[in-house]
Amino acid sequence: MQAENDEIFRELLTELKIRGYSERTIKTYIYENMKFLDFLKGKRKEHQRPLIAEPGKWLLHSITREDIRDYEAYLVSDLKKKPASVGLILSALKFFYSTVLDRNIFYKISRPKRAKKLPTVINKWDISKMIELTSNKKHRLLIEVLYGSGLRVSEAVTLKRDDINPDQRFSILRSGKGNKDRQIIVSLKFRQTMRNYLKKREDSNKFLFNYKDSHISTRQAQRIVRNAAVRAGIRSRVFCHALRSSFATHLLDSGIDISYIQALLGHERLSTTEIYTKVSVERLRDIRSPLDRI
Repeated sequence: MQAENDEIFRELLTELKIRGYSERTIKTYIYENMKFLDFLKGKRKEHQRPLIAEPGKWLLHSITREDIRDYEAYLVSDLKKKPASVGLILSALKFFYSTVLDRNIFYKISRPKRAKKLPTVINKWDISKMIELTSNKKHRLLIEVLYGSGLRVSEAVTLKRDDINPDQRFSILRSGKGNKDRQIIVSLKFRQTMRNYLKKREDSNKFLFNYKDSHISTRQAQRIVRNAAVRAGIRSRVFCHALRSSFATHLLDSGIDISYIQALLGHERLSTTEIYTKVSVERLRDIRSPLDRI
């Protein structure tokens, strides 16, 4: 079965590599396409036959728009997938069938609407408590870089020791989301904590947040942040992305132009960054009720 799948998705793998997609995205796209084929094989039991000559090609070229719609309905109603997850899965399928196989089967395929939720923002005092009450140096360092530089959790856990120059306020984040480099701001507090932390490190692991021969996982990072929030007495749900949201909102509150915040966050569209204007408490405090103007 693995050899069969390797043959089916050879073109997909090649195209993803040529376009410079990250290893994580490549694995996700291939996995989601495998799951879709599994769904179709179950749906078409009458077509259960050995895949010879061109393994799986008979199935790939028999797929229709209705199959895509049936699978989307299955994801939403049976598996209870969230809109964001369904959107990612459809993107993986569309890349394979539309881009790689040049099949026009995604016309008028609508995606489930995402709930319009505001970003979670933690106030400065609670973040300060999270840092102060975290005694583990590595864990403290992680919280500081998530909030102090506004990194995505996937970017933070894969930071290398040489990525940050402890003598400079700005560094280049290599291969961020979309495999793009960008400038990030590095706080003085973080650089001081990093110096002290690395002085006591004796291993040769290249990753800043090391774990065995590699780096900590995003799940481990989420656990570190949750535990820090509990120690700080924060009752609401806290996760890594909330620190990134807080970074953006607090910069906005301090008067930093939103286009600079967009660059630091690595957002392609300004509209993505503009959502933080809706949660800026300082900006809201500057607004006067029209009743007070009459």
